[in-house]
Amino acid sequence: RLVESGGGLVQAGESLSLSCVATQMGYSINAMGWYRQAPGKSRELVAYIIGASTTYDDSVKGRFTISRDRAKNTVYLQMNNLQPEDTAVYFCYAQDIVPHDYWGQGTQVTVSS
Repeated sequence: RLVESGGGLVQAGESLSLSCVATQMGYSINAMGWYRQAPGKSRELVAYIIGASTTYDDSVKGRFTISRDRAKNTVYLQMNNLQPEDTAVYFCYAQDIVPHDYWGQGTQVTVSS
């Protein structure tokens, strides 16, 4: 399962860091990432990492950084210069080598203007 931490309420221009640890995984993890879902909108990809390769949504490029500690089965999302439009529930995602997909429970990020 995936256990997220971080998130909260910040003002525009401030930073937050999210982390997600994968536990009790039956197979090795291939990819990890973050999605978000704002009220009334569908879930969208924020960033993901496979090996040393990273992909970002255009809206967060240059502001967010995804990283992974393979030994700890943990993925991180450093979010800088947050804006009100970044307000959403952020979900951790992992895919193992089978592949099976896993989702975290979500953590709220709220950015006030």
